[in-house]
Amino acid sequence: MGTEPGLRERKKQQTRQSIADTARALFAERGFDRVTVAEVARAANVSEATVFNYFPTKEDLVFSGLEAFEEALLGAVRDRAPGESIVAAFGRFVAQPRGLLRSTDPETVRELAGITRAIAESPALLARERQIFDRYTRSLAELIAGETRVRPDDVVPWVVAHALMGVHRALLEYVRRQVHAGRSGPPLARAVRARADRAIAVLAKGLADVGTA
Repeated sequence: MGTEPGLRERKKQQTRQSIADTARALFAERGFDRVTVAEVARAANVSEATVFNYFPTKEDLVFSGLEAFEEALLGAVRDRAPGESIVAAFGRFVAQPRGLLRSTDPETVRELAGITRAIAESPALLARERQIFDRYTRSLAELIAGETRVRPDDVVPWVVAHALMGVHRALLEYVRRQVHAGRSGPPLARAVRARADRAIAVLAKGLADVGTA
């Protein structure tokens, strides 16, 4: 009896992952707006109601894994080494290769590139992505306020959070342009790392000198 909840939970996780994997493969192949939830359900061998039980909206099929990314991002700042700045910890985190930047498997790269294009081409996904980035920024600002012992509505944590998330968004846009041009894998990861280092160096130094040369 004691093992049943664990087994049930594992089966639910497997079903959720299967639905998400199926949906992303279809979106990568045909584009987000040209695939219906009913088609995802049929391909995953589940009912449409089951899809919505796990993913309240169609957009969640694409972005469902980002809760873990958000927690990892906040954890990188919260659990940074003594003496390491918030800016440095954030920069170290965003420069780590993930997904399309890490994989060398051709099939995986092809699917991840397809998802990247699907997001860039879908107004609905771009709108949802902006909502997610807003949530990241809010969570990061709240964490920074706590770390620096200021009120949550103090302007400084919000300025820092917006600046850091600006780096993340700029890198993401760079990756999308490069994917559109056919680049991926370790070479792109190195290019992203170099740009991340430059951007973080600007923030670490301060903005007073920008535009003075």
